[in-house]
Amino acid sequence: MAKSDTKQKDKKVKASKKIITDASFTFLKNYINNPSPVGFESWGQKLWLDYVKPYVDTHYVDPYGTAVGIVNPDQPFKVVIEAHADEISWFVNYITDKGLIYVKRNGGADHQTAPAQRVWIHGKKGAVKAVFGWPAIHTRIGKEHETQPKTENIWLDCGARSKKEIEALGIHVGAVVTYQDGFDELSNGHFVGRAFDNRIGGFMIAEVARLLKERKKTLPYSLYIVNAVQEEIGLRGAEMIARRIKPDVAIITDVTHDTNTPMINKNIEGDVLCGNGPSLAYAPAVHNKLLAFVEAIAEKNKIPVQWRALSRSTGTDTDSFAYANDGCPSVLISMPLRYMHTTVEMIHKNDIENTIRLMYETLLALSPKTNLSYL
Repeated sequence: MAKSDTKQKDKKVKASKKIITDASFTFLKNYINNPSPVGFESWGQKLWLDYVKPYVDTHYVDPYGTAVGIVNPDQPFKVVIEAHADEISWFVNYITDKGLIYVKRNGGADHQTAPAQRVWIHGKKGAVKAVFGWPAIHTRIGKEHETQPKTENIWLDCGARSKKEIEALGIHVGAVVTYQDGFDELSNGHFVGRAFDNRIGGFMIAEVARLLKERKKTLPYSLYIVNAVQEEIGLRGAEMIARRIKPDVAIITDVTHDTNTPMINKNIEGDVLCGNGPSLAYAPAVHNKLLAFVEAIAEKNKIPVQWRALSRSTGTDTDSFAYANDGCPSVLISMPLRYMHTTVEMIHKNDIENTIRLMYETLLALSPKTNLSYL
C-alpha cells in the first residue's frame, strides 16, 4: 500500500473516533445561544428536535414541552438518557408609570449578578432589548448602609419613558426575560455561556443518539432520549415524563459545581474540577448496582471520573425518575461547571467528550439481563 493511501486511511480512522464534529459543534453554539426559559422551552426544543430527528426512529412532545426521541420503540425494556432543557430567567412583574420594569424570579436567578446585564424581554410583539439598570457607584459610596441588589430593587430599562410606551412594545406582566449573553470560547479547552445548566446535557444526549446511529449500533431495548422541561422549578417535567414512559433504567445527566474557585466550601461541596472528567455521585436516589455498573464501564474504557456524596436528594431529575411509578434504577452523571446560574457558566471540552463516551459505552454494555436487583 502506498504511503499516501496509508495516511488517508489513518485520517478516516481518526475521523470515525471523533466525538464532537464540526456540525455538532455548530449545533451546540446555536443551542446555547437560543433562549429556553422555564415554561417557555419551545424555542429551544424545536431546535433540539430538528437535530435529533435523523438519529431516532420516532419522537413526540408531551403537553408541557418535554421532547422525546425513541430508538427501537417496540422493545419492552425501556432505558432513558435524560437532561433538562430549561434555563433560569425572570418574569415582568410590575411596570411603573415612568416606564421602568420590576421583575420576579423564574427559577433560581441570582439578583446579585443581574445589575448591568443585557436582556431580552419576550413580549407579544417579539423580543425587546433591555438592561438591568443600577445606579453609579459614586451615587452610593458614603451611605451608612451601601445599597445592595435585591429582587425588589433591581429593574429593567428598555428605553421607554412611560407605561404606555412599554405596552406599545408588546411588553406585559408575565413576559419572560432572558439574558443576551451567548456562547464563547476561552483558553485551554474551556467554553463559556449562559444556560450550560443544562443545555449541555441536552447536547450530550443528542450526541449519544448520533453516535449510535452513525456507528450502526443495535440495542436490545428501547432507548428514550429525553429533554425535559421545568427542572429549575422543582423537577416537574421529569416527574411528568417518568410517569408516562415508565422506564426500567434511567441515566440522568446534569451539571455540578467545580469547587476549586473561591468562596466554595469543599468540606460541604466536595472536590470537583473542570477538565478532570464527569462526576459520579453516591446518593439515596442513585441505584448502587447501576452506579457500580457505570463505574466499571468508566474503568474499562479509561474514562476519568470524579466522585461526590449527596445527602437526601440529588437536586436533579434523578430524584423524579428514581421515585416514579414502582421505582426506577437511576444514576446521575454530572458535568463539572463553574459559576452556575450566571451568564458566564464555564465548562471544559474534555468533560463533554468524556461524558458522552461514558453514556455511550454504558448503553452498549447494558441489556435487559443486567442484574440490577437490590439483593
